[in-house]
Amino acid sequence: MTDRWTRAEERYRQSAERRYRRDDLEWSEADDYEDDTTVIPRYEDEDEEPILEPEPPRRQAPQRADRGRGTGGQSRGASGRGGRGGNRPKRSRVASRKAAERKRRRRNLVVFATVFAVLFVGAAGFAAWKFMNRFSPAEDFSGAPGPLAVVQVKSGDTATQIADTMFAKGVVASSAAFYEAAVRNDNMSAVQPGYYAIPSHSKASEAVVALVGKSSRVGNVVISEGRQLHDSTDVNTGARKDGIYRKIADASCVGTGSAAKCVTYDQLEAAGGSADPAALGVPSWAMDRVRQVPDRSRQLEGLIAAGTLDFDPSGSPERILEQLVTASAASYEATGILNSGAANGLSPYDTLIGASLVEREALPQDMSKVARVIVNRLKADQKLEFDSTVNYALSATEVATTDADRNKKTPWNTYAMSGLPATPISAPSLDAMRAMEKPEPGPWLYFVTVDKQGTTLFTESYSEHLRNIEKARQSGILDSGR
Repeated sequence: MTDRWTRAEERYRQSAERRYRRDDLEWSEADDYEDDTTVIPRYEDEDEEPILEPEPPRRQAPQRADRGRGTGGQSRGASGRGGRGGNRPKRSRVASRKAAERKRRRRNLVVFATVFAVLFVGAAGFAAWKFMNRFSPAEDFSGAPGPLAVVQVKSGDTATQIADTMFAKGVVASSAAFYEAAVRNDNMSAVQPGYYAIPSHSKASEAVVALVGKSSRVGNVVISEGRQLHDSTDVNTGARKDGIYRKIADASCVGTGSAAKCVTYDQLEAAGGSADPAALGVPSWAMDRVRQVPDRSRQLEGLIAAGTLDFDPSGSPERILEQLVTASAASYEATGILNSGAANGLSPYDTLIGASLVEREALPQDMSKVARVIVNRLKADQKLEFDSTVNYALSATEVATTDADRNKKTPWNTYAMSGLPATPISAPSLDAMRAMEKPEPGPWLYFVTVDKQGTTLFTESYSEHLRNIEKARQSGILDSGR
């Protein structure tokens, strides 16, 4: 009995070793298996049923040798070393994860290689296309040019940017053609910012020649210091002195002869009297006062600065004035008009009015002193009594004025009213603006120009001022032609 039990236990141990022993032949198909243990580890996971160890066979009574031999082959076929049935160990989770990672890396490598190949082929094709086009001429117009087109050259524009503008305006067939012609023309470096009238549908080389030529510049106006909006007549000669509106009208012409298109003096005067100053570019610091101007036709006086200005002549009269007023306001603000009150006690618009008086009354070397006279008289509530303010409302003017002119009450005549005129009386220069913004310190209340060379005498004494006026009469500067 004991021997039989011992033999049964020995057979069980051998059966267990065969069940759990690693056999290279059995696992040869599991090529991803990397565990180096001889016993399959057991894992349990929340979403996976645990792998259970097989139950040991029940102990049975020993059988006869002939019965064991008769059934042993079938038993090994179901669970023995050579079988591949239900007791085969399951694959390791670690090995599965590593295998999946290797597959992902292989997929990523394939995707990267495919993308790289596509980009490489595309880049090579683009480079080949560029290389081939180097030998192809840029598209260009041929034949007779078309109507004039107005193009703008902005400050700092490069040849490439000018070429793009020419193409956008229909002047040339391609920006490349214009650029190639421009870089071969040495005069391109002398082109100034502004507006140019160039024939549309031009051959690129001809468009470049037109641009660098002097006759193509349009919308460029030069306004002299002290000029007024409207035309006036000289009392002594009867000659017309062109006003700012006349200067703008002359500079607005595009084309020549009967084909010229211009904005007229009357159109500009009508637009300048518009009931909407904001549409004309009037700055905020002047808006309230401009709305109160008694004569709408004069509301833009002084707001178009002296100097060289550019505008688009193809625009409407309102648009042209808006461009000029906006540019002028920027130049005034650059001199410090918005902060001028600290030195002269005046608002920005009153500073502009004062500067226009300085422009009409003084030479550059005396401007700061004349500005001081204005400030001192305003503080003393003393009439300014400037002949320039009398002449402003007259169609025919001269340096001297008559008693009748000085006694005529107008919103500008400072002989007949206290304080400053209703508007500026001219386009002040930047020198006059700076003088009015920071007048020279001094007690002066009076000044008079005593000769035709422009000599001006200043004093705070009225009796001395009368003596200086007598000097002016003796020199003939105050003689009237009326």
